[in-house]
Order: sequence, then structure tokens, then C-alpha cells
Amino acid sequence: MNLEIVTIGDELLLGFTIDTNAAQLARELAALGVRIVRRTTCGDDAESIRQAVSDALGRTGAVITTGGLGPTADDMTKPAIAAIFGKGMRLDTGILTALRERWRKRFGHDLPVSNEQQAMVPEGCTILPNRHGSAPGIWLEDAQGRWVIMLPGVPREMRGMLADTVVPTLRDRLPVGGPVIRSRTLRTANIAESALADRLGELARGVNGLSLAYLPGADGVDLRLTSWDRDARATAAALDEAAALVRSKVSRYVYGENDDDLAAIMLAECAARNATVAVAESCTGGMLGMRLTAVPGSSRTVLGGTIAYANAVKARELGVPAALIDEQGAVSEPVARAMATGVRLRFGSTIGLGITGIAGPDGGTPEKPVGTVWVAVDLDGDVHAVRAVLPGDRHEIRWRAAQLALDRLRKAFLREQQSEGWTARG
Repeated sequence: MNLEIVTIGDELLLGFTIDTNAAQLARELAALGVRIVRRTTCGDDAESIRQAVSDALGRTGAVITTGGLGPTADDMTKPAIAAIFGKGMRLDTGILTALRERWRKRFGHDLPVSNEQQAMVPEGCTILPNRHGSAPGIWLEDAQGRWVIMLPGVPREMRGMLADTVVPTLRDRLPVGGPVIRSRTLRTANIAESALADRLGELARGVNGLSLAYLPGADGVDLRLTSWDRDARATAAALDEAAALVRSKVSRYVYGENDDDLAAIMLAECAARNATVAVAESCTGGMLGMRLTAVPGSSRTVLGGTIAYANAVKARELGVPAALIDEQGAVSEPVARAMATGVRLRFGSTIGLGITGIAGPDGGTPEKPVGTVWVAVDLDGDVHAVRAVLPGDRHEIRWRAAQLALDRLRKAFLREQQSEGWTARG
């Protein structure tokens, strides 16, 4: 089944709202075997909606829209799409009664007059119940089998209706045992996209008929394998085999799959080793601690941390010698090492992580440009450090520095003494 998505709203076109609905729909429907061939965003006016949906119906005959089902004057989705099918609008008394009951129960007063238009629906449509909000969804289909599903634009409501109604209904329309579209993502850290391609060699263009996409981001480069035309069992086997082949080339850079978070992985590893962690952060300003403590159950492993932004704090709270800072500079290997060891001793943890760097936009020099970061890992007195020059703006540099620290902890656990730029205390 080929399908198009039309997301509706001026706020999407203006960039004030990020279109998460289309991404959620694409992921969920691909798992069923529905191929999303085009995604379109249009404004709230009736003509834009009519044109976008009409064009999409002409190409695929199957469209899902989100947005424009609310109570305000700019919610034009239902009448605009009804007109495409030559349908008028009618008042659904069942919806109106439910809306009135909902308002009295939840808000303690009568339904506002403006909300009554949510009970207006296209003639001949199927109502899709919305347990997550006030606007019901609409399914409109013609004699030629062309159909449009209209869903609310509020992401929470859209996701709920997708799971409750849309996915089960579409699943019933698809042939049993038909092809599915599924992906598997291998997550890498601290290796460039071009370097990954070089290491993958012939696999860089695809693996056993599966497409391979490179998705660079602040966490690293994700490698996404996708199978398009196999049944569920063959797809699982193909993805397993392809992932194993990719890992055989770049496994030392792979830290997880799909939505795996490196902070969560490292905390799980620490827990398995009965290890505890403390962090000393300068340029990241607490970002590493935030990532670690965002993981449920982190209190069993993370003891605490210090934001040692000023040099005086590095000396007073972490025991970094002031003379060392004066001689080497705050952004240096010796200072990063002293921070990692100092925080480990201060909190009594088995692991200390230290980060110092220049996040910018100012403060760089020819010897230490903006993005220069030193990260140190102290594993119960065994100290390792690495220097990197990270790309991006201030936020991206800080995030990448925290990710670098987590990845270097992973490397330390693996005892990769020969990692590029990795120095150990003999």
C-alpha cells in the first residue's frame, strides 16, 4: 500500500511548531508495510488543504491528514476535504452530546459555542473515536476506493488515535504475510561519516539488497539499514545478517542499536561492575550529569558531581593545583586528569569523569581553537585522557563533549589502549 501524509497548519509552515506527527506516522505505518511515498505540509486555508489532499489522492488514493479539526475559524480540514468527495457537512448529534458531557465533567461548565463545530462532519463519513481529546477523527472514502483519514494535530491525541484505531484498521486491509518495511539502526560515536564509509568499503552502498543510510547528529553517526519488500520473517533475518556484516567492519565504534542511549548503556555497565560514578565538568556545565541522572535508577550509580567552571573552583573543590592551571591552561590534559581524579576522590566513587574545553563562540586560540575539549576517565586510579576538536555551535560542542566522555568510559571498560588520541598513565 502506498500512502501520502498531509500535515496542516500555518504554525508548521512558519517553523513555530516542529512536525513530529508526520515522523510518527511514517514510523508506525512502515512497520505495517505501508510505504509513505510523499509528505506534504500546507497552511490552514481551505484552498491549500483541498489542493494538497486532492493531488495526493490522485497519486496514491490513500491519504492521512493531521491538523485543522479544532474549534477555531482556521480549522478548515473537514469541509475542504468533504468538498473533494462532493459531500456536504452535517451535524452529528452523538458527537455533540459527547462533547457537552465531556465539558461538564472535565471543566464544570457548558460547551463553548465555538466547540460545537467539532460535531460537524462530512456526509457519509465514518467517525473515528478520540479517547485522548475532543476532536474525533474522520474516515472518508468514495466508490473508487480512494480514502482520507483525518486526525487531530495535537501530537498526544494523534498518537493515541493512531494506536487505537488507524493501525488496527489498516492492518485489516493489508494482505496477511505481505511485505513489511522495517529498519535497524546501529549507533556509532566519535567517528566521521566519511571514515565510516571508508571502513565499510563495498557495504557502504548497501548490504545484501538492504539500503544503508548515514544519519549524522550530535550523538554520532547512525547507520540505518532498511528492508522494503520482504515478509516479516525474511525481514528479521535479513536485518540480522546485514547488521552483523556492518558490525564486522565498524564494531569498535558501535555502542548500541535503534533508540539506545549511551548514558543508559554506561550506567547499566557500571551497575553490572558494582561501580559508582562522579563527574567534574567545566565547559559542559552539568550536561553530562544531566544525561546520567535522566536515566531511571541512576541514583544507584551516580554519586554526584561538580560544575567547576571557574579555575578557582577547580582548585578549591577538585584539588587541581593552581600552578598546573597556570602552566598548562585550564583546557589541557593534565587539568582534565586532575579533575577526573579529584572528583573521584571527593565523592568516593570508583569512576571519575573530567571534562574541560572551549565551547565558544569566543575564547579560542590558534593552538586551542573553539571546540577543543579534553576528557579524562579515572577508573579507580587508572587514568586515561583524550583530546578532540569538536564541530558545531556552543550547544552542539557541549553535547558532543558529554557524548565523548561517555564513549571514552566505554572504551576504558573495553581496555582499548590503542584508541587514537588516547593516553594512559603508565
